[in-house]
Order: sequence, then C-alpha cells, then structure tokens
Amino acid sequence: MQPFSNNISNEKGTQQPLFEYHTNSSIAPVQGKKVAIDFQGGTLTSDVGVLLLRETEAQCGIIKTLVQSITDQRRMASVTHSSFSLIAQRIYQIAAGYEDGNDSNTLRFDSAFQMAVDRLDELASQPTFSRLENRITRTELYRMGVAFVDNFLVSFYEKPEIIVLDFDDTASVVYGHQQMALFNGYYEETCYQPLHVYEGLSGKLITTILRPGKRPDGKEIVSYGKRIITRLRQQWPNTIFVYRGDSHYSAPEVFTFLEQQQNCHSITGLTSNKVLQKQVKHLLKEAKQQTTGYKRYHSFTYQAESWSAPRRVVAKVEITAKDGLNVRFISTDMWQATAKVLYEEIYCARGNDELYIKEHKTYTKSDRTSCHRFTANQFRLFLHSAAYVLLHAFRSTMLKGTSLATATFESIRLKLLKVGARIMKRKTKISVHLPTGYPYQSIFSKCLAIFEHLRSTPYSPLCTS
Repeated sequence: MQPFSNNISNEKGTQQPLFEYHTNSSIAPVQGKKVAIDFQGGTLTSDVGVLLLRETEAQCGIIKTLVQSITDQRRMASVTHSSFSLIAQRIYQIAAGYEDGNDSNTLRFDSAFQMAVDRLDELASQPTFSRLENRITRTELYRMGVAFVDNFLVSFYEKPEIIVLDFDDTASVVYGHQQMALFNGYYEETCYQPLHVYEGLSGKLITTILRPGKRPDGKEIVSYGKRIITRLRQQWPNTIFVYRGDSHYSAPEVFTFLEQQQNCHSITGLTSNKVLQKQVKHLLKEAKQQTTGYKRYHSFTYQAESWSAPRRVVAKVEITAKDGLNVRFISTDMWQATAKVLYEEIYCARGNDELYIKEHKTYTKSDRTSCHRFTANQFRLFLHSAAYVLLHAFRSTMLKGTSLATATFESIRLKLLKVGARIMKRKTKISVHLPTGYPYQSIFSKCLAIFEHLRSTPYSPLCTS
C-alpha cells in the first residue's frame, strides 16, 4: 500500500499537486455576496487568554519556584532562551491545550505566547525542549518536588485548621522502551504508576511523583508521607492532618508512622477478609431478606496481626440494583464520628481526588511520558502539574462567583484561553484587540480588573483560606 501523497500523476507521468493552496480563495456566496478567504490578517492569535495565565503566575509563582530549583550550566554567552522562558513557554502551552513539545515549532511565532514569557521575538522550538528535558538531574527534580509543596503552603492566607492529604495513583501507559516502565496486571498495560497527592478539601495539588508501574508498598508510602508532613508541619504546627486513601494505601507502616505524629489521623479503605465478614454476619443475613435500597452501617474494633494498635472499622452492607449485595470496609483512628458520617461524608469524599486526577490527566494530558529517560519523564510530569496549579488557582480565585466557577479545565480553556485577537505592536505600546462579539467579555474584563488591582498591591498572591 502506497503512503498518502499530496501529488497525483498526469498523463505524462509527472507529479502535480493534489491540493493547491492559494493566498486568496473563496467559499460559497452568502446572500449573493462573494466570500474571499486569505491568510493576510496580520498578527493574530487564537490563544490570547494565555495572558491571563501569565498574570496568574505573577501572583501564584509556581513557574518561578520551579526555575529556582534548576542550576543552569549552559554557557550563558551562547544562551538565547533563559530557563524561565523555556519552562514558562512549555507550561503555558500545556495549559492552553498544546501538550506535545512539537507544538512549539509553530507556537514559537505566536505573539500571545511570546508576550506571556515577556518576549517579543521568536521562542524556543522542540529540539531545545528535548535538550532541556534530558539535562534535568535527580537533585533538581527533588528540589522541584519540594517547590510544589512550598507553593501549596503559601497558597493559604491563614494557617488551616485541617488538611486532608489524599493519596492515589493512576496508570500512565507507555508505548516504547521507557526506563522503569513495568507491565501492570491490573491495567493489563506496560505503564508508569505516578502518585498524586492533593488537598482533599480544596483540590490543590501538593505534589506528583512518577513511579514504576506497580503499587507502592508501605515503606514507600511512608517515605513520601514523611517528607510532605514534615514540610507542612514546619509551617503549620497546630494543623490537623488527615491521611486518606483507598485500600492499597492501607498499610501497617503508614498507620505506625501516623500514630507517632501529633494531630495526625487517617481513614482508608480496607480489603475484606473472613474475620471482617464474620463481624457483619448478622447484617448479611438480614440483607438476604431485603430488596434493593437496603443499606446498613456497622462499627467495630479490629486489629490485624501486622497493625501496631487496634483501629475502628466501619462496614457498609447494601443492596443495589446494579451490583446486588455490596459489602465494603474502611478503617480509621477517628472514634467520635458516627459510622455513617465516617463513611459517607469523610471517606466517600475521596472520590473528589479521582476527579482531580482526571483533570490533571485528561485536561493537561499529563500521561505524555514518552521520553526514554525516567528523569526526563518526571520533569514532564512536573511541567503538566504546574499547568494544573495555574489552572486551578485561576479558577478558584479569578472565576469565583462567575458562571465558570465550577467549570472543568477544558471549558475554561475553550471559553477564556482560546480566544482570537489581533495584536498590534507599536513603538511604545502593544494593543490587543479581542472580538467585539466575544460572549465572555464580562468575565474576561473582570479578570483583567482584578489583575490590575493585584499589580498595584505590594503583596497579594493568589491565595484562598
């Protein structure tokens, strides 16, 4: 089978273009008037909303903190693109829906992205980003991980009374020979299995850690939790931390570690076993005589052999039309709340964590881990995570009280970021003209007014309480 070609052969056997691109073409007339189309509109952009992200970064500072984690060992006399320009360009492109490094080959000429990184000339292309990804060291990656936690800390006006640490992972499927990628029997794919840690009440990202394609064991989870909690505790000595995760994060090493911490609690899923099933035997017997809609909770004390102390277990027994009899268990060290509150209001809220991962993975395309080197893929994950931080900060602060306050990242991108505009560069001024009929003028204008006010305030980061 011959590959598709943009050429066809004429009678003499020579090649002629299948499509001819004219600088001035037309489409069907509209009400009798000829419609001419050309590519001579001047300096236009389809992503002028990226300038809103630039203002968000000025207040949020996530890109700045990541750049400070890197030691630039290039010969500065030969450097055209600074580390800040490179990282900012890549993150803004990801946030705007251009997740591939190849996209920079054309976007480097886009005036909106040039202005976003405080330049008016050509930006970096794909080979430059490939070199950047592969020169980042493990030490610099560790500093970046700390930078994400520190950025999370400064995102609060006041010290919070309670912080929920949601731990979860997801599959990042690979299609090559990436270092440390493993075949995962559960997903039936060769993949990475990055760890995502969010604050469960606000959805703020704390950090993301690229891992081989297998579930972490208890010691590995503790190694991450210890670093995060220690860093947070330095700034928030009296804040209550609640560790939350599914049954895969219900490890005895984690429970032992948390028991040794001040003001630390946990609530996790718990895998069923014969001992637990025996505790709800009376509910199972009762459920067999019921129909759809039956739901009961039962609380009891339980200690597995590997646990250092007994814990409270809450069992849920229900009958649903879809699954029939459904029995679930959770474990916690919180003894005061009722069984129903613990399960429905505290544990089930963990489902929001899956939505955060969905926004991170689906809308910033953070599973594009196609580099060969593991460290390069971790750096890529951090770039996509920074895009998540920017988009989340923009939505939770700038869009509060608007119709887009609870919109997905994709909706925000389509309605506020991907906006066409004409950019006119003069000697002392740059004019950006948006469409007169733009439907979200009021929200866009509100954001501009807020940013203008923030620029005049000595210290006004985008924070939420």
